Amino acid sequence: MSAPSSSVPAGTDTVTTAVPARLDRLPWSRWHWMIVIGLGTVWILDGLEVTIVGNVAGRLAEEGSGLDITAAQVTGVAAALYVAGACSGALFFGWLTDRYGRKKLFMITLVVYLGATAMTALSFESWWFFLFRFLTGFGIGGEYAAINSAIDELIPSLYRGRVDLIINGSYWLGAIGGALLSIVMLDTDIFPKDLGWRLSFALGVVLGLVILLVRRHVPESPRWQFIHGHGEEADALVTSVEKEIEAEKGEKLPPPAGEITIHQRRSIGFGTIARTVFGRYPRRAVLGLSLFIGQAFLYNAITFGFGTILITFFDVPTGSTGYYFAVIAAGNFLGPLLLGRLFDTVGRRIMISGTYLLSGLLLFGTAWLFDRGSLSATTMTACWCVVLFFASTGASSAYLTVSEIFPMETRAMAIAFFYALGTAAGGISGPLIFAELTESGVVGDTVLAFQIGAALMCAAGIVAAFLAVNAERRSLEDIAEPLSVAREATDPARR
Repeated sequence: MSAPSSSVPAGTDTVTTAVPARLDRLPWSRWHWMIVIGLGTVWILDGLEVTIVGNVAGRLAEEGSGLDITAAQVTGVAAALYVAGACSGALFFGWLTDRYGRKKLFMITLVVYLGATAMTALSFESWWFFLFRFLTGFGIGGEYAAINSAIDELIPSLYRGRVDLIINGSYWLGAIGGALLSIVMLDTDIFPKDLGWRLSFALGVVLGLVILLVRRHVPESPRWQFIHGHGEEADALVTSVEKEIEAEKGEKLPPPAGEITIHQRRSIGFGTIARTVFGRYPRRAVLGLSLFIGQAFLYNAITFGFGTILITFFDVPTGSTGYYFAVIAAGNFLGPLLLGRLFDTVGRRIMISGTYLLSGLLLFGTAWLFDRGSLSATTMTACWCVVLFFASTGASSAYLTVSEIFPMETRAMAIAFFYALGTAAGGISGPLIFAELTESGVVGDTVLAFQIGAALMCAAGIVAAFLAVNAERRSLEDIAEPLSVAREATDPARR
């Protein structure tokens, strides 16, 4: 190999390595596809399950479902417990991910998620259902922290933006599948009342087990390894990947751009993490908070009442709302898929602020048309689809942003904190603000809900226009210097 290797001077805890530069100059390959499939496809499962739970609420409340529970308990108590589990799981597993490594935790969190989902399918009492909804959320919250940090550290800087956006947007593929699957699984001509909803959860477990088999081959992050005292393993891993890609492409790789010298450390405390995120990078912390809160409120303005709005104002049959939701979910996925590449070419600042502002302005326009009585069920759904085409791209970029703008040692915890904040904001704002407004049956209340979501999304877009970091095609170490860096010995090319 022509690339310089990592070296750990005898008797010291300092390592000079070219691992980040070596990873960033890799061309796209089969190895990267394995990373995407092994790590990224779990969001499809998340979308699948969340949508299924929403759609089976009515069936679970029916006599003969095998579970003594009301629809309000499913969409209220169980949903709140899922949110609480996701927030606490993100923070708990996020801390462990930074301390013990990406791979250990993205295996554990998927096992927790799958086990809890399987137990949900076996529910026989409401308390059992509630318990395992909390644990399912606990696992998926941990997945967000472990997976996003691993993906960003393994994907070359040239492709990081689009890959991260598409992976986070793939949640909506699962939502489409969940909406359509529910129609089949809840058909009592095909499955008994007490079986169809259980099979819906069981199918998610089967798909998750397939992902688990692929994930076994996903390696630890070499970036995490060289900082935490495993420099030789990091070097060996990257060398094997380079050989594999050279054999696939049939040509030698170019030399890496430079090296970085760091003082290795085994762990980092909460105090250091907090001082780094809020003390060293206060503008970036404000950016992260704005992006997550803005997207949470916009999504709740629409998703907490879309079914009720269609039924109340447009006389859409209850059993047909799933088809409308599938169309909306398709718009959500197509946004990151089609616009993701622009985040690596046009740039982060323009695209983040642009998607936030445009989705907010479009929702203002939708509210105006709805208030005038100019929309039908079809055109309302079309408006939502266009709004969420841009909003989903913006929301996905929020996850991308917080996963790349803070130092490597704090990455998983930073993701966990902002994810927990956004999830909590959505889980609290939905029931307290948007559910009541959209279910009142008063046009003006629904218009107000839209306007609140649109205003906060636009506000976040304005913040991004001033504070977003131009991270496109840049190494993670260039965007946020590792806390462990040995400044006096760092190659100038890596500063």
